[in-house]
Amino acid sequence: MIGFVVVLALVVVGIVYMIGIYNALVGLREGVKVAWANIDVLLKQRHDELPKLIDACKRYMQFEQETLEKVMRARNAVFQASGSGNVAAVGAAEQQLRSGIGRLFAVAENYPQLKSDETFRHLQTRITGLEECIADRREFYNDQVNLNNIRIKVFPDALIASSFSFGAAQLLEFSTDEKRDVNVGALFAG
Repeated sequence: MIGFVVVLALVVVGIVYMIGIYNALVGLREGVKVAWANIDVLLKQRHDELPKLIDACKRYMQFEQETLEKVMRARNAVFQASGSGNVAAVGAAEQQLRSGIGRLFAVAENYPQLKSDETFRHLQTRITGLEECIADRREFYNDQVNLNNIRIKVFPDALIASSFSFGAAQLLEFSTDEKRDVNVGALFAG
């Protein structure tokens, strides 16, 4: 009888342990989703601000249409990639957009009236702030992805993860070009 109780207790403890692993995996998977949703909100906010910035710039930058068009094309690419949930495509589109915004702000230095325009200054500050928030959220997202991906690979969690189709999430990574220091002189040179 004591043997039966011990075996039953071990089975119950094992089941409770597996339920705990399953719940922890669900929590990690949902954490990745929330982290991505937070990035998505910021991307949409920036997406909404960029046309206002372009409009403010158009009043002063008649000869910089190519720069303005590149920013808008990159903006649309980020929006489409974000909407599809394709993390790799978002990373590539983000690289183009950040480059375009950097170029736009650098070119704006050549237009004193634009730099003194209150709407432009406000939008520049707002977009710069959003960029910083996006960078923070990227870091948090990648931390969540890393926790998730490690957890689904370690034993015994891997057994539960594979049994219930918990998959690896994709890191939001950027190319070597984006990780390099910005050459500010090149941005001002034409």
